[in-house]
Amino acid sequence: MTTTREECWTALEQLPQPTLAELFAADEARVEKLTRRIELDDGGIRFDWSKTHLDDARIEGFETLAKASDFDEMRRRLFAGEVVNPTEERAAEHSALRGVGKDASVEEAEALRARMLMMVQAIHDGVLGEVRHLIHVGIGGSALGPALAVDALAREDAPVDVHVVANIDGLALEEAFAKCDPATTLIAVASKTFTTIETMTNAQSALRWLADNGVDDPTGRVIALTAAPEKAVEWGVDETRILPFATSVGGRYSMWSSIGFPIALAIGVEGFEQFLAGAAAMDRHFESAEGRENLPLRAAFADLHHARILHAQTRAVFAYDERLRVLPDYLQQLEMESNGKSVTVDGEPAGITAPITWGGVGTDAQHAVFQLLHQGTNLVPVDFIASIEPGDALDPAHHHILLMNCFAQGAALMAGKSNEDPHRNYPGNRPSATILLDDVTPESFGALIAFHEHRVFAAAVLMDINPFDQFGVELGKEIAKKIEAGGAKFDPSTEALLKAAGLA
Repeated sequence: MTTTREECWTALEQLPQPTLAELFAADEARVEKLTRRIELDDGGIRFDWSKTHLDDARIEGFETLAKASDFDEMRRRLFAGEVVNPTEERAAEHSALRGVGKDASVEEAEALRARMLMMVQAIHDGVLGEVRHLIHVGIGGSALGPALAVDALAREDAPVDVHVVANIDGLALEEAFAKCDPATTLIAVASKTFTTIETMTNAQSALRWLADNGVDDPTGRVIALTAAPEKAVEWGVDETRILPFATSVGGRYSMWSSIGFPIALAIGVEGFEQFLAGAAAMDRHFESAEGRENLPLRAAFADLHHARILHAQTRAVFAYDERLRVLPDYLQQLEMESNGKSVTVDGEPAGITAPITWGGVGTDAQHAVFQLLHQGTNLVPVDFIASIEPGDALDPAHHHILLMNCFAQGAALMAGKSNEDPHRNYPGNRPSATILLDDVTPESFGALIAFHEHRVFAAAVLMDINPFDQFGVELGKEIAKKIEAGGAKFDPSTEALLKAAGLA
């Protein structure tokens, strides 16, 4: 007899709820059981879920849920390039960009990547003249991924200085202009459709800046990164300066495509290929590992236990490494835009949705938000992400203090500390996971990002939702267009705001 999803959830909800201290006391092998490491060519990554409430019984329950959710079949469809985005009748082939997927899609991706990397090498070799700066204009996944990767991997000796601009607020673009010499600046315009209003408005302003500063052919300085090359041609970009990518690649999954052009420009061709290789290593692991041995699936088990069983409405991510300071913002989009849904694949009310993802950086956050994590009434599961090797060349004391704080926070959240004074009492029993990289390299960084992509997919399958559409972002855009067109009527508050701002 087949077990249903709801029967699986009922069984999980009926399990006893021991504290983290009790779980450690009951199983001397707990750390070994709940810690796994993935090996890469230049090191590896350690994943530790021992400070979560997962145990053998809970993991077995989630493995049963994965079977009831047809996880193996959905995973097969993902890597086979079949439809996994039913509302838009699309595949999701970001793994093919890394060489893992349907043969035809991998072959196409390799050809497009070769074209992009030839462009990168030509720029590095001076074929396009002296290029010292790139202003990369995009929004959402077309900006967050490149911004994160460039900040993480290109802090020293980058052959081209990259500035990523997403905000339509002109201050963001002016800040980039102030750091660049127009005579040695290229503009990358990143838009899947090449119609995104924020991106195209910023692109036009960038062209005017070039023209106003003596550049004879501003459009000739543009590199278009798009799934709609014909739109880029209409806009005026030369065909030789257009780097396409497939429509089956969603924006928040696109940094492996030509959207990664600024990454390759900043870290070099070899570095970009190592970045892809790390992601491909995680792809192969996710494709082949079964049940609890599958790292992204196990992460999804913990995430859903926190969200549905422990009723945690948020999940915090703290990067104890300055190189990963943009990671919480990136994961916020990846997780909330993918799994922030209220209905199942079949359009029925979903029993669970993604928590709110938020976070910060290292010891900065300890002095800002950790008060609530330790003593607040909201349960907030935490991911700590750190690197054994430092990114700086200063006194090792800096990095030692950083790591000691990272590990101490996880220990304190779990153990707590009793005190007769209620103001000084720490309840403890607050879950966290730790992801520890040997070092932040292109390969380990690629594996880390691919891990989170697959974690999102695994959780979506278990929740029976579609992680690849994003209709929730459209309504506000539609209303903005109505405001721009004029003549539409809105609620009294909006009407008053439009009048106050001189827009009505």
